[in-house]
Amino acid sequence: MSRPSWEEYFCDLVAAVSKRATCDRGQSGCVVVRDKRIICTGYVGSPAGLPHCDDVGHEWGRVLLEDGNIREHCIRTVHAEQNALVQAARNGLSLEGSTVYCSMEPCATCTMLLISAGVERVVALKKYHAAARSREMFLHAGVTLDVLNDEVETYATGNA
Repeated sequence: MSRPSWEEYFCDLVAAVSKRATCDRGQSGCVVVRDKRIICTGYVGSPAGLPHCDDVGHEWGRVLLEDGNIREHCIRTVHAEQNALVQAARNGLSLEGSTVYCSMEPCATCTMLLISAGVERVVALKKYHAAARSREMFLHAGVTLDVLNDEVETYATGNA
């Protein structure tokens, strides 16, 4: 077996981190790196002290999209990227100039937060069906987005 590249190593860690997710839909993970050093990680889960989907079920919310379609999202949890940003903030760690490795392309809200935090590059293992706006924002902000797989993330339940 050959030694993995740094990129392979961090992508493997994303998969490991995602196993801690407390929502069985889109079990996402996130690893934030600068200079080949891990700054923080995050996974999909409820805020500390609140019930987890895995324990009490999903909390569904409906979102009306610009094209008129309605999607259901589980709104009980915080996204992996958001949890990583919060961990960095709680520990006084800057993400300026960092690279974010994540399970799928970030949603628009996570994208805005990552740009505002000074992230320079995002590496996503898969595509996200609603990432058109995220791609546009990353491009406009000068953040490099690399998607390693053309597969679009799918969910076991719900439709988004």
